[in-house]
Amino acid sequence: MIASPPKPSSPCTKVCVLDAATGLCEGCGRTRNEIGLWGSLTEPQRLAIMATLSERLRRAYPERGTAAR
Repeated sequence: MIASPPKPSSPCTKVCVLDAATGLCEGCGRTRNEIGLWGSLTEPQRLAIMATLSERLRRAYPERGTAAR
């Protein structure tokens, strides 16, 4: 049996709302460009972006506090 390739890592939370003020998806914190390119990025590139998302969301939405992430 041939194993299927692993699915690419994704921070998607199924809350896909792009905030006009910040340019970020309110669910995952990626930009429109990052979301569009996601499937063509290498796994190391995806992981590097994912490593920045919590801080990015914290700075963009400080009123959410730490419980949201």
